[in-house]
Amino acid sequence: MKDVPLKPLPELVSYLEALAEPHILFDTRYRIVAANAAYRRQFSPERSVVGRTCYEVSHHFSVPCDQAGESCPLAKSRESGQRERVLHMHHTPQGEEYVNIELAPLLDASGEQAFFVEKMESLRVARGQPMVQGLIGRAPAFQRMLALVARVAPSQATVLLLGESGTGKELVAHALHEASPRAHRALVVVDCASLPENLFESELFGHERGAFTGATSAKGGLVEAASGGTLFLDEVGDIPLTMQVKLLRLLESGTYRRVGSTDLRHADLRVVSATHRDLDRMVLEGRFREDLYYRLCTFPIHLPALRERKDDLPLLAAALLERVAPARLLALAPGALALLQAQDYRGNVRELRNLLERASLLCDGSAIEAVHVQQSLQSGRRASSAPQAPRAPGLEAAADGAPAVPAAVPFAAGGLRAIERAALQQLIADHRGSRAELAVRLGISERSLYRKIKALGAS
Repeated sequence: MKDVPLKPLPELVSYLEALAEPHILFDTRYRIVAANAAYRRQFSPERSVVGRTCYEVSHHFSVPCDQAGESCPLAKSRESGQRERVLHMHHTPQGEEYVNIELAPLLDASGEQAFFVEKMESLRVARGQPMVQGLIGRAPAFQRMLALVARVAPSQATVLLLGESGTGKELVAHALHEASPRAHRALVVVDCASLPENLFESELFGHERGAFTGATSAKGGLVEAASGGTLFLDEVGDIPLTMQVKLLRLLESGTYRRVGSTDLRHADLRVVSATHRDLDRMVLEGRFREDLYYRLCTFPIHLPALRERKDDLPLLAAALLERVAPARLLALAPGALALLQAQDYRGNVRELRNLLERASLLCDGSAIEAVHVQQSLQSGRRASSAPQAPRAPGLEAAADGAPAVPAAVPFAAGGLRAIERAALQQLIADHRGSRAELAVRLGISERSLYRKIKALGAS
């Protein structure tokens, strides 16, 4: 039975066609037997998908997802016998997009799985290719984080974002809000680290006229402004202890009082918080309430540091260059990219952005070279005791701390080309994947990489 193409009931096909969200129906051999109009419009407007395998259409794979290193919802459903949800990156006419997939098995008369229905919903807050705004990445650590975002976003659960400074916690908060049912209302950001303790309560909850000196009129707080939407508490570890109990009451009962008022007000909002601090240690030291910690930490999400997702650096660099120099079509030379990938990035994506902005200002042409990155690294060091940044091949720093200059290769004799050749040679020697993967890593096309390799061989 499983070796013979199966034909679904016309009623089932008609039902799928009427659904607004993209749906496909496929058999136990991954062959698509029906696709509704929403799917055809979004994922394959130019070519029929019926008769093709789902993994070939969605991923351009020649084998099922679980054999290509991805999580396969069909394989998981066979194992569990239940519905399964995964986050995948799909090929679309607009490029690669992250897509939420919900798969449901359909049983035949004998109780065996005969068909599978997949519902697809694009996660528009993240992409696997450069874009000016939003979350960008393809690395496994990034995809694990994004899968948690996609799973919790539609719920009302309180989310705690954990990670080092500069990892993009506010961007993730925006993604959670945009992918939630509250997206049509406001996302209100509270910078807890910048609010003085004596003003914290009135800023958060508002105040009545005459509540304190200078309160000449009643004023609503940030909680009120977030009504119906999302309240994002950034750097929640900096909230004063005296305010933590009042925030706890808001989370537990959904009520609060303005300063100077006895009237209880109700808040209809979702709370997302973030911190780079070790809240577990702060709880043990008595600097953070344990009950508040557990209310905030219903669904924790760890944001990976940039050093945990170095494969994303070409994508991030291309997107950041569009942001810091929007009027210029800047590219990164291979040597510059190799030097960028050698850094530790204690400041994460924020540090990468600053580094690229300095390099773009030092560059007069259309390509940022290794020498520009080296100069940017030198000028951006915080102290002479800071660890020395890795240098591009053929570059040496001047003894007086002046910008680096090529060593052993005269600048007038084509030093930058020598730097690029040396960096490319090292990358090719270290790379164990395909040429296409190396091109993605370098942020150039495969054809451009071929030409560079050909020129390298000729030289």
